[in-house]
Amino acid sequence: MTTTVENGCPFHDNVDRRKSAKVAEQHNHCEEGSHWVDKASVARKILCSKHARQAGASAEMLEYKNPEHAPVFFLDGKDHFNKRRKSQRFLSPKAVNDQHYKVMESVTKRLLDELQQNGSAKLEDISFQLAVEVVGEILGLTESNQQGKVRRIQWVLHSSISQAKNNMLSRAWLNAKRVFFTGLFFWFDVRPAIKARKKSPKDDAISTYIQEDYGNTAIIIECLTYGTAGMLTTREFIIMCAWYMLESPELAKEFLEGDSKKQLAILMEILRLEPIAAKVMRRVNDEVEGVEDQPLPPGERYEIDIRNVNLDEEFVGECPFAIDPERATKQKDTGRFYSFGDGPHGCPGWQVALHETRIFLTHFLQVPGIKLDREPDITWNDMLNGYELRNAMISCDKV
Repeated sequence: MTTTVENGCPFHDNVDRRKSAKVAEQHNHCEEGSHWVDKASVARKILCSKHARQAGASAEMLEYKNPEHAPVFFLDGKDHFNKRRKSQRFLSPKAVNDQHYKVMESVTKRLLDELQQNGSAKLEDISFQLAVEVVGEILGLTESNQQGKVRRIQWVLHSSISQAKNNMLSRAWLNAKRVFFTGLFFWFDVRPAIKARKKSPKDDAISTYIQEDYGNTAIIIECLTYGTAGMLTTREFIIMCAWYMLESPELAKEFLEGDSKKQLAILMEILRLEPIAAKVMRRVNDEVEGVEDQPLPPGERYEIDIRNVNLDEEFVGECPFAIDPERATKQKDTGRFYSFGDGPHGCPGWQVALHETRIFLTHFLQVPGIKLDREPDITWNDMLNGYELRNAMISCDKV
């Protein structure tokens, strides 16, 4: 993928091969009342501003009496900083190495053993199972049946991110399902975990919530917040990266032969081209220049077009459509670019998602006879502002 092409891109042919480009072009647009930002220099000012506030996912319409019990996604300023600092101990590179690595390895091996016994599977089922178990370990949701937990979480998340038809009956029905499935999730998964951690605390999130006197509702909210962020997005990330590598033996070879640093660089390059979240929203309480001819006044809402910002050559360098593992070094960047957002509300669990995907693909690509029998269907979820990949069928040699 990084060989020289004569009289062309020095890394690759720079052809746009993005899988999600078409569906994103159809659905990723600016909402009324917002300003569209597709330049990296302006996006950086907005995302990293001390006066930027979360403006997506109905954040501006929600209020909490106790900020300590509100999801970190919906907080700003000092409340946000304090809450994020507490959760970072579970999501840091040190936590990945010391705690989560073994879980990622063991769950991956078990799931791939099952794949080899069956000979085929849906990739979305495997990736979601992995994500649920890893996030479950981080949270402390370890006291219930794994298969049942996966189903219950899937029901809750699906009812939470599904869009009701524009009528009262449809909205009421969707809300009723959300309440019912959340109740099942609490009774069979969250409640047993709380009970166990009260007797014997561990180094996980639920033990921390109990120590800080979180109520049951606050704990459920935290679990579902991290569930959406850590399970749904990681599922799509794993599928997309696997798709790229299964269709390109050269890229798969480069990935498998590389050290962990190079493997992470390749994964971040795929994510740069195929960000799970196509845009993020912020409201900035200071003047912003560069979006329009005149500076915009404080209080305006901005939508950052992550997909196009990640192609801005002033930001990512030449040949933006090429997968270049050396790009981050040349651009003096971490390699994240804006795929995980940036600033105060950047994704706190990005290290977990990257290493989880890296570990899984390292073993997955070495499964004898592994191949993609059916490319995934690509759809769009307006509530998540991103693509979804479904029905990717994989097969391998049976054992």
